Amino acid sequence: MMNSQLLIPLILERAGSFFAHKEIISCLPDRSIHRYTYRSLSERAVKLSRALQNLGVQYGDRVATFCWNHYQHLEAYFAITGMGAVLHTLNIRLSAEDLAYIVNHARDKIIIVDQVLLPHFEKFKPFISPEKVIVIKQSEEPVSAGYLIYEEVLDLGVHDEFKPFDGNENTAALLCYTSGTTGKPKGVLYSHRSVVLNAMSFLSSCTGIGIEESDVVLPIVPMFHAAAWGFPFSSTFSGATQVLPGPNLDAPGLLSLIADHQVTITGAVPTVFVNILNYLTDHPNKYSLKLKQIILGGSAFPQYLIRDFKEKYGIAVLSTWGMTELSPLGSTAVITSELKVRTEDEQFDFATKPGIPIPLLKIRARDDNGLVAWDGQSLGELEVRGPCVASGYYLSTEPSENFTEDGWLKTGDIVVIHPNGYIELKDRNKDIIKSGGEWISSISIEILLMSHPSVEDAAVIAVPDDKWIERPYAFIVLKKGQVATSEELKKFLTDKVAKFCIPDKFSFIDSIPKTAVGKTQKYALRNRYFDENLKDK
Repeated sequence: MMNSQLLIPLILERAGSFFAHKEIISCLPDRSIHRYTYRSLSERAVKLSRALQNLGVQYGDRVATFCWNHYQHLEAYFAITGMGAVLHTLNIRLSAEDLAYIVNHARDKIIIVDQVLLPHFEKFKPFISPEKVIVIKQSEEPVSAGYLIYEEVLDLGVHDEFKPFDGNENTAALLCYTSGTTGKPKGVLYSHRSVVLNAMSFLSSCTGIGIEESDVVLPIVPMFHAAAWGFPFSSTFSGATQVLPGPNLDAPGLLSLIADHQVTITGAVPTVFVNILNYLTDHPNKYSLKLKQIILGGSAFPQYLIRDFKEKYGIAVLSTWGMTELSPLGSTAVITSELKVRTEDEQFDFATKPGIPIPLLKIRARDDNGLVAWDGQSLGELEVRGPCVASGYYLSTEPSENFTEDGWLKTGDIVVIHPNGYIELKDRNKDIIKSGGEWISSISIEILLMSHPSVEDAAVIAVPDDKWIERPYAFIVLKKGQVATSEELKKFLTDKVAKFCIPDKFSFIDSIPKTAVGKTQKYALRNRYFDENLKDK
């Protein structure tokens, strides 16, 4: 066999050669629509690569982006990796302090910034020292002196010769940082090989995704978060039409994009689709949708989300699980032939789980006594390994407790694995509740509470108890105009879980605090509980 390397430039080359006429549609900050083709993407990405070389970027240098989802960000994805440099996507939802730390730790040489994000960028700009900052202009507002303008930078690369990176597939391509909920953010360096393999998982029908050339793909998940789950690469690989929403992420705006451009596949965290479902319920018959699949990831969600989209609108919902360390897709809740002969309720139950691992990813779970059985009951921490799994953290000089001695990644997720290989997430290891010798899954209780007709969101934490050591405590966000009491919610749970799993107390709040990537900030809820209940003790 030929020794052909798996390189990101081959993805763009394929799109430019075979799907040059297909469109990339961007919704800009002012909600105007920009359209162009894969041919234009290819040409402009090459120009940007040349221009960055003229600005001094060399192999291995980090070039950061601080941008929403749009065509220029997609150009940067392929231009930076296509010249052998490292694309570093900065999460715009992180604090200025964290962003300054990340930029300095990564030693970013150049940063590309959306004009609409300059106010946030300038909060941490005094604490970083990139050589150049390139601004993507998005309005007639003037840009401060000292910044380069993106379209003017492109002109620097018009006439130069350029040869795409054709080196080793294990060369660094992308740098993504974890959200840092348990300490400083950690860098995960993706290789060309891991990116290409993970993108191909999106194209595989065995994962339940199977993006095709005829699809119209709307990645709502941000391009600044874990490479938008691989959507930019997999969609370009297949030649699918791409619809990029920019900062316009409200339910009516997203639904208009989905309807106007006949989107067939989209993906984001569950909160986004809870809002979309609620809006569709309040505005029946407003939109004509050709949407066939929604991809969910990032946090637990109630079963009704899958049922309602399927039964009311004929839209399939696919649950997924992943991590920054996995490039990032890890598993999908594909309904296998073994599950299709089970009852509909059982199928919906499995459809809310993380599912089975993508091809080439190996899984196992371990407790204090060793590896646990795949029996659907034995709890253990999920461990994974494979060609798309990080083996360490960027610039880390000390062995990480996140890896086993034999080279597996410890995910921090407490799971059971069913006999058919389905992963069922029970909790994060730091969030599982240990009450009177029994383990209680906070996620399981949250999912049940969110299935109550009056509950929009829920989070369950462990709180100290004199008798049982720990007990579950629930925070509840009610749907607009709905009413529920603690006793009503306890009664709702009575025939669904063991008595000891039912929270002793409920706190009704306006919103659940979320991380920059949409996950529940349980440490913030724990702090709130202690501030409100133990401040006088």
